[in-house]
Amino acid sequence: MKGLLTNIKGDRLIWAIVALLAIFSFLPVYSAASNLAYTGGAGNTFSYFVKHFMHLFLGFAIMYGVHKVPYRYFRGLSMVMLPIVLVLLAITIVQGKTIGGANASRWIQIPVVGMSFQTSTLASVVLMVYVARYLSKIKDKAITFKESVLALWLPVFLVLMLILPANFSTTAIIFSMVVMLTFIGGYPIKYLVTIIGAGVVAFAMFILVAKAFPEAMPNRVDTWMGRIESFTNGEDTEADYQIEKAKIAIASGGIQGLGPGKSIQKNFLPQSSSDFIFAIIIEEYGLIGGVFLLILYSWLLFRIVIVSQKATSVFGKLLVLGVGLPIVFQALINMAVAVELFPVTGQTLPLISSGGTSIWMTCLAIGIILSVSAKRQEEKEQTINEDNPLEILSETI
Repeated sequence: MKGLLTNIKGDRLIWAIVALLAIFSFLPVYSAASNLAYTGGAGNTFSYFVKHFMHLFLGFAIMYGVHKVPYRYFRGLSMVMLPIVLVLLAITIVQGKTIGGANASRWIQIPVVGMSFQTSTLASVVLMVYVARYLSKIKDKAITFKESVLALWLPVFLVLMLILPANFSTTAIIFSMVVMLTFIGGYPIKYLVTIIGAGVVAFAMFILVAKAFPEAMPNRVDTWMGRIESFTNGEDTEADYQIEKAKIAIASGGIQGLGPGKSIQKNFLPQSSSDFIFAIIIEEYGLIGGVFLLILYSWLLFRIVIVSQKATSVFGKLLVLGVGLPIVFQALINMAVAVELFPVTGQTLPLISSGGTSIWMTCLAIGIILSVSAKRQEEKEQTINEDNPLEILSETI
């Protein structure tokens, strides 16, 4: 154990924040999973606890392994992984799985092990690394719009097109994060405005085609529009039912909460262990628990910015922001949905909600951030040793 700790590199505060989030997640997941256990798991709640533990264990193994890889390798890996991701997304969307006529193809089954995997989460990480690579490559160089369309935006829109029919919220988050990263990376604003306009037009055309030919292209357009309309008009829908139960849970929690495992709304709130786990946390741990989580995610954001600023290369700076900002952004969206500040999206709470793919890809992204931070520490230690001949002599002896 001591040897493992000595091999941990990178920002120690990020390690601590991630560990705190993971440890904190066990009781809420165990409590909220009772509804799932008694409706489909023969009352065995402990199995969901073990499953969540295994997801986190594998996630930390991924994070540990990735953080040992020099981050410069991710530049080339993004080029290799992008075609693979496009193929996986294509396979996912053509599976033909529908719920009520709507495209619900978000997962593929992993052969042999029999586990499901949400390909859009992997695509998000790979795409952000690819965008960071491109922006670092053109930094301080004059580029034309035509060049950037083929090299940058064509892969971005291909990925988004394959995710959109089944998952609008993930598509919107990825596009928003790409736009933010390109802005930070110094991409010409006039080109960026054109891309945003083209994206809006393409999205409008997709909705029109989907509404005109619903049978030719199963999709979730009606679901998205229904959620947005219910959010703005207050109409009674399934999404409203979820929000109402979430608000009841939050109101019941008060300042100190009802106590661990004492949530009542977990028995009525769909997706209580994933999409709406923040409401269950507030019901059981009160406003104190909710603020504690908000502080942890804010602290994580602060450390991500610090690591980005300390990175010695443009690619490192953009890489950290590209894979780190979506984690915090997704957390804020999940919390905003629970308190009815945002329409229902289906986004999980990173490192807290149950679900293997979300945990693994979040840990993958954090591992990349730690890799950049570890490189900075290595360079700093090397500089100290070079400035201290006595230390070098002692190490030689």
